[in-house]
Amino acid sequence: MSISKAEVTPPANGSSLPRQRRTYLIGELARMFEVTPRTIRFYEQEGLLAPERRGQTRIYHEKDRVRLKLTLRGKRLGFSLAEIREVIEMYDAMPDGNARQLKRLLEILADKRNNMERQLEDIRLMQRELDDVEMRAREVLERLGQA
Repeated sequence: MSISKAEVTPPANGSSLPRQRRTYLIGELARMFEVTPRTIRFYEQEGLLAPERRGQTRIYHEKDRVRLKLTLRGKRLGFSLAEIREVIEMYDAMPDGNARQLKRLLEILADKRNNMERQLEDIRLMQRELDDVEMRAREVLERLGQA
């Protein structure tokens, strides 16, 4: 089992004390988010993650961890990879958020909500149709039993 190494980088504030940046190996991220390394490689292939390479080893930084977290959350919410990529790219451009980014996120969420409402209505309609078919089948079966 490997333990991630913290990289020493000079601090941004000009202080002489170095700060440590946490890095992750693919297996660590996979365990952390309960996904397979193959899933992580897929998101990398799709351009959602960009690990550093050291030979054959992928080194993931905190930014990659956050992007994976956002990607998995987006997938759970039903976002497409294109929508997730769009939100992440907006986040990268403006990490603190801006009106354009938030408006677009609200548009995506409204679209997801509308789709879910349509799906719920389709499910309710299908349940009513199944109930009707079941009722008719029982009626026919009852008549056949009396004959």
